[in-house]
This record gives sequence, C-alpha cells and structure tokens, in this order.
Amino acid sequence: MAAATSRTGTITVVTTDQGLPTAVRLESTELRKDPSALAAEVLRLCQQAAMHAGVARREELRASGVSSDIIDHMNLPRADDLARAEYQDDADASAPSSWMRSV
Repeated sequence: MAAATSRTGTITVVTTDQGLPTAVRLESTELRKDPSALAAEVLRLCQQAAMHAGVARREELRASGVSSDIIDHMNLPRADDLARAEYQDDADASAPSSWMRSV
C-alpha cells in the first residue's frame, strides 16, 4: 500500500502497489471543483502513489538479495523515474492554464 496527498493537502489517496485506489479522502472544498479536474487529480495521485510503491518494492527486493536482472525484468520504477515524474508534475502544476489574460 502507498499513499499520496495533493499539493493543497485536501485530497489523499491510498492505493495498492499497482495504483488501484483503496481509500480516497476529500475535503468538502474539493467537491465544489469541476468533476473532471477532480478525477484527473485523483488519477494523478494514484499514479504517484503507485510509483512510490514500485520504487519501495525495488529497494526491498534489492535488499533481500534478488538479482538486478530479475528486478529489471519486473519493470519496477527506479528512483530517477520517480524524480522525473515528480519534476514533471511540479512543472505542469506551475504552468499557466491559459496564455490569455483578463482585460
């Protein structure tokens, strides 16, 4: 199991190692948002939690003596994959949703 929380702290998702949600906690303010935006955020958090779980599983297997070849064939994410995904998430979050400005 792994968990991920939104940047605002108003959404928390707990998932299996494969990213299937087992618990979703929302603050009431989130229910006022556009449903598709809320769904996209929950999906992003599920993917983030699954990646964290995959990196942890890779480290557990390595620590228990499983060969690197076997671990590589399992296609588990690496720490640098996680870092890249988190960097991209941060870049996407800070990008403007529109280049138009209000007049």
